[in-house]
Amino acid sequence: FWLKFGPELRRSTSRRHLSAMAFVKVLKNPAYFRRFQVARRRRREGKTDYHARRKMVRQDKNKFNNRKYRLVVRFTNKRCICQCVYATLRGDVVVAAASSHELEHFGIVAGYKNYAAAYATGLLVARRVLKKFGLDEKFKGKEEIDGEEYHVEDEDGEQRPFKCILDVGIRRTCVGHRMWGALKGAVDGGLHVPHKAKNFPGFKAADEKGGESEYDAEAHKEKIFGGHVKEYMEMLQEEDPTKYEAHFSKYIAAGIDAEKMEDMYTEAHEKIREDPTGEMAEKKDITYEKDGDTMKASDGTEHARSQKITLEKRREKVAAKIAAAQAKMMED
Repeated sequence: FWLKFGPELRRSTSRRHLSAMAFVKVLKNPAYFRRFQVARRRRREGKTDYHARRKMVRQDKNKFNNRKYRLVVRFTNKRCICQCVYATLRGDVVVAAASSHELEHFGIVAGYKNYAAAYATGLLVARRVLKKFGLDEKFKGKEEIDGEEYHVEDEDGEQRPFKCILDVGIRRTCVGHRMWGALKGAVDGGLHVPHKAKNFPGFKAADEKGGESEYDAEAHKEKIFGGHVKEYMEMLQEEDPTKYEAHFSKYIAAGIDAEKMEDMYTEAHEKIREDPTGEMAEKKDITYEKDGDTMKASDGTEHARSQKITLEKRREKVAAKIAAAQAKMMED
């Protein structure tokens, strides 16, 4: 039946649809486009969640013009970036910042975007913020890192701790994400960031409604000290030594194997607490001289820097090229 009458039925159905289309109401009429408002640029680019930003930036009326600090955590393809920021009418102002590539100054040779690096970066930005406001001696944070839940505001003291709100941007706040490593580092560093342990690695929700949840602090501690990286290194070293040498070449060059991983992060945490500023790069006393389209440096190197030419000279240059091409064609 369908082989014989199918094509005819489809044609009749399409004709009915076409006849009905003539009476379809135009929903997006000129009035719709007259009232249409274009979304903000960073919303169109998918960079800012303005619904979340309004809640984080909005200040109570009885606290007018008081700064509301945010702990901004972002991840790129190569590193983790943490900033302490407050909003103004002109834009956000950064109080202190730390990037995981700075961990090189504290003895961490590679792996600048894993969970352990995120924790160390959060610790670094926390110590820098407290040092800037002169609170680094009053709020030491948690010096013994064991993965247990810690809140600096629970400690007895005359002065209230420095409070920040976690800003994760457009990232999904799933359990065990690296952003929670940066949060834990900042909290252990002495900042008051409101949070719960339910998103940390090692947390297990209750199986039944009304039951008790579990939090394994040891599992979280392993992630903080790069235990997951250590296991992967040991597995690769046994199963595929060639791949191990390629993946962990920087660790091998620095003389760090799976057994020394925890010591590397422990020493880095101690150095961050001693002096969070880190080693400053030395300024190179190099002078430059311009010679035509070449910049000659005092250390003997040269760099090409083309000079801006006028319109007349550009036209002469083009005419010379055309004349040279024509002459070459005549010769051929």
